[in-house]
Amino acid sequence: MARVWQHPFLNVFRQFKVDEWKRSTKEGDVATVMDKTLKCTVYRIRGSVSASNYIQLPKTSTQSLGLTGRYLYLLFRPLSTKHFVIHLDLSTEDRQVIRVSFSSLFKEFKSTATWLQFPFTCEAGTSRKDLAGVAPPGARWTCLQLDLHDILLVYLNRRYSHLKSVRLCASLLVRSLYTSDLCFDPAVTVAEARRAKLPITPMPREMSFPVPKGENWHDHYIHIRFPSGSPAVPPRLVQRTFSPSKAVSSRHVPQLLPRPVAFSKSRQDSVSPVVQMLGPIASCQAPLGLLPEDGLSCECSEVSIMGGPRGHRQEPLADVKATDKHAAGSGLQVSVRNLAVVPAAPEDVAKHESFLPDPVLRLKRVIGLGGHSTKWALWTKDGTAVVYPCHAVIVVLHIDTREQSFFLGHTEKVSALALDGSNSLLASAQARPPSMLRLWDFQTRSCLSLFQSPVHSVCSLSFSDSGTLLCCIGKDHHGKMMVVAWGTDQVGQGGEAVILAKASTDVDIQAFEIAFFNETRMASCGRGSVRLWRLRGGGLRSCPVDLGEHHTLEFTDLAFGKAQDSRTLYVCSRSGHILEIDHQCMAVRHARRLLPTQTPCSPLPQKQAFSLGPGIAISSLSVSQAECAVGSEDGYLRLWPLDFSSVLLEAEHEGPISSVRLSPNGLRVLSTTSLGHLGFLDIPSREYSMLVRSHTALVLALAIECNRGQLATVSQDHTVRVWDLATLQQLYDFTSPEEAPCAVAFHPTQPVFFCGFSSGAIRSFSLEATKVLVEHRCHRGAITGLVTSPDGSLLFSACSQGTLAQYHCAATSCRVLRVAANVVCRDARPSLNTLAVSGDSRLLAFMGPSKYMVTIMDAASLDDLLRIDVSALDLASSRLDSAVAVCFGPAPPSHLLVSTSSNKVVVLDATSGRMVRELCGVHPVACASLALSRDARFLLTAADRAVKVWDYLTQSDPSCQVYIGHSEPVQAVAFTPDQQHLLSVGDAIFLWDILASPQRSPPGSVLGSPGPPPTCEAGPNARQPEDAVSGTNGLPRWQVPVPSQATPPQLSICAGPSEGGDGTFCVSDEEGPSEESHSPQGLFQASGPPMLVQKEACGAGDGAWGAAGDPWGLSMLPHPHGQPSKQGAWSTRRARTQPSARPDSYKHFTARYKASLMAKNVSFPPAGGEWLHLKTVVGYNGNGRANVIWRPDTGFFAYTCGCLVVVEDLHSGSQQHWLGHSEEISTLALSHDAQVLASASGRGGAASCCQIRIWDVPGGSCRQLLSHHCTAVQALAFSLDDRLLITLGDYGDRTLALWSMATYELISSTHLPEPVHSLAFNPWDACELACVGQGALTLWLLQQRGADISLQVHREPIPKAVGASELTSLCYGAEPLLYCGSNDGQVCVWDTSASRCFLAWEADDGEIGVLVCSGSRLVSGSNTRRLRLWAVGAVPELRRKGSGARSSSVFMERELTLDGAVVSAVFHDSMDMGVVGTTAGTLWYVSWAEGTSTRLISGHRSKVNEVVFSPSESHCATCGDDGSVRVWSLSSMELVIQFQVLNQSCLCLAWSPPSCGRPEQQHMAAGYSDGTLRVFNISRISMELKMHPHLAALTAITFSADGQTILSGDKDGLVAVSRLHTGMTFRVLSDHWGAPISTIQSTSKEYGDFGVEGTDLWLAASGDQRVSIWASNWLQDCCELVDWLSFPAPTPMETSDYSPPSLAAFCPWDRTLLVCAGLGPHPEVVFYSLCQKQVVKKIPLPFFAVSLSLSPRAHFMAIGFAERVLRLVDCVSGAAQDFAGHDDWVQLCRFAPSASVLFTAAHSEILVWEVTDC
Repeated sequence: MARVWQHPFLNVFRQFKVDEWKRSTKEGDVATVMDKTLKCTVYRIRGSVSASNYIQLPKTSTQSLGLTGRYLYLLFRPLSTKHFVIHLDLSTEDRQVIRVSFSSLFKEFKSTATWLQFPFTCEAGTSRKDLAGVAPPGARWTCLQLDLHDILLVYLNRRYSHLKSVRLCASLLVRSLYTSDLCFDPAVTVAEARRAKLPITPMPREMSFPVPKGENWHDHYIHIRFPSGSPAVPPRLVQRTFSPSKAVSSRHVPQLLPRPVAFSKSRQDSVSPVVQMLGPIASCQAPLGLLPEDGLSCECSEVSIMGGPRGHRQEPLADVKATDKHAAGSGLQVSVRNLAVVPAAPEDVAKHESFLPDPVLRLKRVIGLGGHSTKWALWTKDGTAVVYPCHAVIVVLHIDTREQSFFLGHTEKVSALALDGSNSLLASAQARPPSMLRLWDFQTRSCLSLFQSPVHSVCSLSFSDSGTLLCCIGKDHHGKMMVVAWGTDQVGQGGEAVILAKASTDVDIQAFEIAFFNETRMASCGRGSVRLWRLRGGGLRSCPVDLGEHHTLEFTDLAFGKAQDSRTLYVCSRSGHILEIDHQCMAVRHARRLLPTQTPCSPLPQKQAFSLGPGIAISSLSVSQAECAVGSEDGYLRLWPLDFSSVLLEAEHEGPISSVRLSPNGLRVLSTTSLGHLGFLDIPSREYSMLVRSHTALVLALAIECNRGQLATVSQDHTVRVWDLATLQQLYDFTSPEEAPCAVAFHPTQPVFFCGFSSGAIRSFSLEATKVLVEHRCHRGAITGLVTSPDGSLLFSACSQGTLAQYHCAATSCRVLRVAANVVCRDARPSLNTLAVSGDSRLLAFMGPSKYMVTIMDAASLDDLLRIDVSALDLASSRLDSAVAVCFGPAPPSHLLVSTSSNKVVVLDATSGRMVRELCGVHPVACASLALSRDARFLLTAADRAVKVWDYLTQSDPSCQVYIGHSEPVQAVAFTPDQQHLLSVGDAIFLWDILASPQRSPPGSVLGSPGPPPTCEAGPNARQPEDAVSGTNGLPRWQVPVPSQATPPQLSICAGPSEGGDGTFCVSDEEGPSEESHSPQGLFQASGPPMLVQKEACGAGDGAWGAAGDPWGLSMLPHPHGQPSKQGAWSTRRARTQPSARPDSYKHFTARYKASLMAKNVSFPPAGGEWLHLKTVVGYNGNGRANVIWRPDTGFFAYTCGCLVVVEDLHSGSQQHWLGHSEEISTLALSHDAQVLASASGRGGAASCCQIRIWDVPGGSCRQLLSHHCTAVQALAFSLDDRLLITLGDYGDRTLALWSMATYELISSTHLPEPVHSLAFNPWDACELACVGQGALTLWLLQQRGADISLQVHREPIPKAVGASELTSLCYGAEPLLYCGSNDGQVCVWDTSASRCFLAWEADDGEIGVLVCSGSRLVSGSNTRRLRLWAVGAVPELRRKGSGARSSSVFMERELTLDGAVVSAVFHDSMDMGVVGTTAGTLWYVSWAEGTSTRLISGHRSKVNEVVFSPSESHCATCGDDGSVRVWSLSSMELVIQFQVLNQSCLCLAWSPPSCGRPEQQHMAAGYSDGTLRVFNISRISMELKMHPHLAALTAITFSADGQTILSGDKDGLVAVSRLHTGMTFRVLSDHWGAPISTIQSTSKEYGDFGVEGTDLWLAASGDQRVSIWASNWLQDCCELVDWLSFPAPTPMETSDYSPPSLAAFCPWDRTLLVCAGLGPHPEVVFYSLCQKQVVKKIPLPFFAVSLSLSPRAHFMAIGFAERVLRLVDCVSGAAQDFAGHDDWVQLCRFAPSASVLFTAAHSEILVWEVTDC
């Protein structure tokens, strides 16, 4: 897909905005001039020294153009008597950079391993030897076409990858550069190619040179194709037969002359070309050409070179032809010995055949109006056409012929239009910010200028009559109205629009108009104001009109009087007033109000000119010399005389009128309505003509009728419309105010169509009787699919509840045949491709019963024939794939096309279900609609706003074309019955012409042979608009518009590759390694070479130091009046500021949201008497930042998990746990002597400040508790001598605090004006520290005077050459170097001694959040999950030598890709090994020597839902919301197995009981949020069974006592009973329906216990405080209710707003007891006797329990509370102990079977407690 956006061609100058010089550079005498021949602006590069005068793309050598087009087209003209040089840097597939140069300075051809020099000489024009080779006077414009692929292949035997850079040196004129994979013929136009049916590709209009009418292209220009033997060029284009010319032109004519083919001594197959250009015969001028190296001549006539792409033969020819028809007639003998052209194999040609012609589609008609607003519709000057927007397309509709032409290029809905008086310029603006404006040449429909308006959202445009002034009206970023005046007089001559003036105003502006009689005068109106404007002296001034009593009116539109001597301005209002204002006197002349008055003798209301009472809301008016047209919201268009004495004409519309517009001749009135109608009233004939009817909301679906040529569409505007397919005029309109139509289908043979609605109704409509024939209501949900069989016998419908219905529709009355429930996927959205019927009406296909399955049924009987698991088609994928759309192909063969969520289209055999082929990466998002043509030639796919047409017959690597124009996602695509057109619907209805011939060339045909002519001929108005965005000459746009940022400008160390160099380090951005690197040999380089940065002089960066009291030291600057600034005073109290928004940087810590608060007044057990001891913490907090500590010399290793600091012995695995924080810990810091550790946590609920704890490392105790920051602590750092601790607040706090480690007192506190991302103390100077943030590096200097310490700040801005906006990380290197990482992947190096940035390189694609440096190696970690090791040993040399240093001094040695963004990293001093933390909650041990990464600590990413144990207690398993099931070794708590299901949450888990027998028979059952149940075999490490017993999420699961049955409950309250070995669900219990099942537990019982039969006793508890106890014998399918308990709803505490779960469990030491919690009005645990049928014991609790577990041996009960407390209760004595350690709800408690350990979980952290007293 990287090449798609460059296809079919790319204007390099426009893409890289050469005129702005931000992504390119110019040097010397470079200017823009107007060329008389081309009649456009070109670039002139001149100067005596070519190397000093040039244009270079991109700006620096560290960047790359990355252009992959095979052909480079350079449109240039050499300056006479001057030399020129062209340098191209080409990158090969093996990452080698080759420089290819063409110059008239070169005397001979030269070739090295990295440089090709081709002479381009002109030996005529002068007798002076010093000017030999220069262009003669009158040199012509030349199209130089370079085949970059063949140049490298022929001369160096290398494979071309992409174009890296271009340098055009003096002296020449250049129009532009283009790249393309297509070989264009510049001498043939599109019209000629179509008319002559030539199998060639004509030059696009944007690239072509202008040719006077009736003259020949070759008479004016030169075309050079080099090398000419490219096999991609059709032979007829290269080997032309030239006819003699009748007359010899006096101009220089290109001539083909024989030249010996010279071979380089180094390579005998390096063929040098010859191109010669001769002057008149009478002159003595020698030819201009590319000359070979003088050497051995070769008489051989055939050279064959193997090794082309895909194994094709490549045969370069010895000559480069200047294609001129007059060559043979110049009086010179032509004798050229051509090299042979060996044609490619026919099968290869057919394999890679592309569409003919290109493009294959052309937009023909559009049905739609407005989109953003329906008020914009304009007349053309001659009154024969109207211009209006249709969402993102601007339509020109010719009234008489009803033909449409289009302006294509906008990517959002058009919000305003304006046309100048001469119809030369059209201005348009699009709606969404930033507002982009386009200026179009109205006659050619080409975009002349594209620019961004300072107006945030444009609502109106107004052109002056001459077209030299454009006014833009809208709102700025602050919501104020803004008026901007643009000068557009230079746009038509190649210039840009220039802002003349702009003004902001607080008044409302609804309409704005420039006076036709004076372009400096304007008028505006709005709510309560009418203002007159004037442009004068570069400013816009306005003055209000005194409205008197009318100052409160809401004015909607205005118009200047058209009479030449008129001084009247007409203004209308929503209250019905029309004011006549004298704009010279600025006074109201007349005020009239239009009122409806009903008279008895008149059926229509008469209009009174002025009265009291409610008026007619006028939305628009238009004035001619004699009449005034008024449009009002009552739907009437009224025509009045200018004295408003009586109504002349009126026309009633179906909805409120949005705008009216009188034609220039005053004979027609154009009107638009809010219902999407566009029409005009012809005044002489008094007839109204409707031009456009359209939907007013998104079009959801379409259906096409074959026999009568009709189209039906349904829309969110609650209408069903039927259109004539030939004229696209609306025939019928059905409205359903109460229900929204969702799907539509035509009957194949009868004048009937069917429509499905959101209520589930299916209605049959008769087109003849225009009424509903029958209505069916067998669906309960909205209709998602509706389709008829091709033979017309059956109708099928599907709904959102999963129901499929079959109807018999052969007769007039449609009746229901079958209804099947739960067979269609419920997740399917309404679509044309939800249901599909095969062409023979035998098969029905749909997505279901789940989105992962596709079912094929017998269409007649609805018997299942085949079920295909789409998720299992790609076994190598880690993502679970699902079906999105289905479509049958033509038969035979019987193929089913399935679009999947992984952006693929899979072709399946409808008989066997096997995958026939696969199209990957069809769209960036899942394809929502697809269609296959009847001949299976074209495949249509639609996703987002794009439509793609695929060459479906090509089996491998099919080509496609992308078409855009829709401003909203495309909902459906379909071919018309004649297969000559296609339709796409979304925001509007688009009809496209298919330009391809109906029959395709047979597979055996040879490339280049004439094919059948196209069937669609261009009509007189079929020319398509030209535009740089949408393509020219109707060519498709190959890139869906995506906002992107330009590559920042950079200053390079070296200008280009040195001569003779190997080019190893000139690698483009795309060439860096991106995968995990494990190979020990070889060095990998940076993705771009480093660059030296020149320091810019600016105020903040000149080295001035300032006090920190003022933002960034501004207070220390000299005061203008000599008075010191009061802001310099220090204070430890921070100023109150507005809260800051979170920066767009992942570097900032954001605590996970927690609704719980720590319990107060909780007494913890005395030391030594605890029943529980915290043994192990499972998990690492990937949400923290810099929260890993490792000292390899001492072995100290610490990290955070929740509110705990975990100190772990890496050898034994034993842990220490430092408790004290009550909130999530954000960061850690260790002192340099490794004796003190600082940890910081966020602010708690009632706490006013964050906690910073100072820990004694040897003793593990907390020395001191500090608090100062109000939200969170971003970073901590100790000074070099460990005397000071610096703490940095996050973006909400923005405070820098300095602490004394001797007294733990706050020394100073500074409030920062903007967020700071990171900080570090200088390792060589304890008095200096550095901070990085937005746009600058900040250095702080600590100055101590006695006991007082003050801070001075120095802020150094990021140089513009670096291109980074924010620095996000930093670390110190070798003295005095400081490395900083940026948010766009740059690493820049600063010299702290000089406070300058001198080096930068692109180290990553994303934000760099971690940097670690030691010695000559640097490690960078980013949010792209990449960890990279850099060799930076040469950076100190770069600092000393500056630009004289080599650019290849920074290497990337290694790269690893981890499982998440890198947030923490610490490495050994040698940088060979380290520990890295990621956001996935994983700690990795990284060994750069071995190139490996090993998991040290791993936990769940999100909430843990269950913990279960194996019967032998050797392992335990956990499941979580991240969709993983993890099996751990219970002794070491190391992760052993992980089962991962993507895009689902695992909510419950069960391990099979010991009764299952051998260990290899042990299974785990897991329930997921999509209602599926999966069974895993532990010994085989595989999934054995997948069931779908529930439609809702599973919430509880357990095994029966014998392990052969699985009981599962869901959130809807259903309990399903399933067989383990068969996967069959044989019973569903709905007794708890309506409340989620919270607990299911099963145990064994003796037969006959409790007076019921059965061997199993099990319970189910639901969220409505009900518990049911059952006895069952599943082998005999016996289940009987034992008891049913209902409790009153609990009354939560006042401080809590949650509802506690219903908890119940069998007592393990007494099976007759049931233990319940959360089932009564009070927080307590209840013991219920099943034998006595009553409560026998209650234990009160301080809070409601959220988790419960009973010890299998001792009479202990563990209870977890939402108040973050764990309680252990002795059920015998009633004693209890409370324990802390979690920072959130203790949502899970589970005793191990031996009762020796207890597992508790809060969100993702798992704590393992050792039970000490059992």
